[in-house]
Amino acid sequence: MKNYEELKKAQEMDLYSAYLMDLKAFLAKTMSYVEKHSKDFDNERSTLLKDANLLQKEKNSNSYSKDKHKNKKFDDGY
Repeated sequence: MKNYEELKKAQEMDLYSAYLMDLKAFLAKTMSYVEKHSKDFDNERSTLLKDANLLQKEKNSNSYSKDKHKNKKFDDGY
């Protein structure tokens, strides 16, 4: 909670990439659950877990590149 209080004091910056905007939304949702939690924690937990998985998927989609023709390199015979 101490880190969250320090984070609230910091000035916000505009984030334009899809991953960073999703990350910001995930953090806001997580902290809203911490501040105003309900008795049904299973629903909140499943929602956060789903959002975390989608966030990880978004991060991996930007960094993953498939080498389709890895073994078909140019060989000029020399």
